Amino acid sequence: MLRAYNGGSLSAAIYEMRPRKHKHGVDLISDALPFGGLWYTKPDDAVEYAEFFSRSHDAVIRVYDDAGNVIETHEPADEFREA
Repeated sequence: MLRAYNGGSLSAAIYEMRPRKHKHGVDLISDALPFGGLWYTKPDDAVEYAEFFSRSHDAVIRVYDDAGNVIETHEPADEFREA
């Protein structure tokens, strides 16, 4: 199960993007998705979906390779950090 990320005072939805086992496309997985997971042919489309549908709240998007290693992370920007 995916858990909320707490990078400060805000919690964020966690999205994971993993390559499909048969090497065609990627799966976007998150508790924030209404049906549990989505399939995309292009990784960029999955990242755009997660960023677009999480715009009302923060989201962390982790991109994994075939071996299960995180190769890319998209995290919320700290726009309102106090000095």
